[in-house]
Amino acid sequence: MARPRADDYDEKRKAILKTSARLFAEHGFDRASMNQIAQGCGVSKALLYHYYANKDALLFDIIRDHLDELIEAVEDAGAPDMRGEDRLRAYVAALLEAYRDANAEHKIQINEMKRLPEAEQEELKARERVLVRHFAGALQEAVPALANGSHLLKPVTMSLFGMVNWHYLWFREGGPVSREAYADIATRLILDGARNLAG
Repeated sequence: MARPRADDYDEKRKAILKTSARLFAEHGFDRASMNQIAQGCGVSKALLYHYYANKDALLFDIIRDHLDELIEAVEDAGAPDMRGEDRLRAYVAALLEAYRDANAEHKIQINEMKRLPEAEQEELKARERVLVRHFAGALQEAVPALANGSHLLKPVTMSLFGMVNWHYLWFREGGPVSREAYADIATRLILDGARNLAG
């Protein structure tokens, strides 16, 4: 008979994922060991293996949970009655806010997903496509010329993700540009550029 889960199972699992993400981001997936992760979490190696059989399982859950949180944040941000431009700005702001304190998870999503088996990569990429569809839909509403199969929709959408996804390399909390201000900058740049391209 399987051992019942402790009341704080999910809380401990989240803490393990957070510590693992930090160690993978700092040392690289290959160099971070299960022993380091157990020490970082303040748990025994045996307890760590109770939650995760190996580093691949940890990596998958780090990225999956991160993407699920991004999707939830974006979906919560867009009210049905919003104009396309307002919806896009809300999506960008929600994504940037969801990235707060998640630089390690974000870095791992970008750099380490390729280490997982194809089937798991595809499951995670399906979640990424959900995010892309939300942003592409808002862009089409804001710039109707991007709709109806325009060849510009994908490059414009992915250019927006490029601006937002790589902001962690230069953005600093408390710096001259806030997350909210950068959400405005990125939205205005992409919309003005898309309108000029499509016009």
